[in-house]
Amino acid sequence: MKKILLGATALCGVALADIHAMPTVTDVEGRYANNVNVEASDTLKQSIGIGFANTTGNTKATNLNARYGASYTTLGWRNQALKWAFDASIFLTRDDDSTTNEEYVAMLGAEQYIANGWYGYGATNWLRNKFRNYNNKWSIGAGVGKVIFDDGKHSLSGKFGGANNIEDYSNAQADEKFASLNQYLEYNNKLNASSNLYVKLGAMQNLDNFSKDYEFLGVVGVNVSLSDTLYLKVEQEVAYDALPPVGFDKTDTKTIVSLGYKF
Repeated sequence: MKKILLGATALCGVALADIHAMPTVTDVEGRYANNVNVEASDTLKQSIGIGFANTTGNTKATNLNARYGASYTTLGWRNQALKWAFDASIFLTRDDDSTTNEEYVAMLGAEQYIANGWYGYGATNWLRNKFRNYNNKWSIGAGVGKVIFDDGKHSLSGKFGGANNIEDYSNAQADEKFASLNQYLEYNNKLNASSNLYVKLGAMQNLDNFSKDYEFLGVVGVNVSLSDTLYLKVEQEVAYDALPPVGFDKTDTKTIVSLGYKF
């Protein structure tokens, strides 16, 4: 199934506008680890994003997505920074007056800085998408992460951990509960003062069926600042599930071109 969304996205921050918090492709980091992309501080930071696209003529298609993020930092272990974050998003697609995709995602996570670029994390993730046969998909996990290198132009960071997963299917397929290994890797390249290229890779392996039941999710994107408040983002996503719910494809792709405004 290939989905293409072209639209203008307005992003406003109640206390902070953050381009990472706008509705885009799947949140790879939030899916396989935790996500605290909204820059946290000792005061609550929030952001709200809404995206919409509509086409008429031979085909009537409507795409709507929305996202909310909030974060807060306090002192944790040995007076090191402890960052909390909540993120929720909605993605809706209608073609010729019929709903063809409807997805809801939420994440609550915490990240404890340790030392020398190392940190620990914990997160709870929830997803509902009956068009992918998920009535409810829960994941509760924890792990460690590290900034591998950052020279100001190139940066690479990774996370590794485990999770307990519960998959409640919409059809008659039996529900599943299993433990998994989760990995996340992110690379950023500042092409120039106004452009950034990024690659985000996430993976999960079912410990009960390690060689046959696994997922992979990759996103490649470019973010271009057009002015202090206006920016353009182009992203391509590829998702692969080696053992998807019965009757569903293994591979999904999504392309999004979005114009954003922050203030």
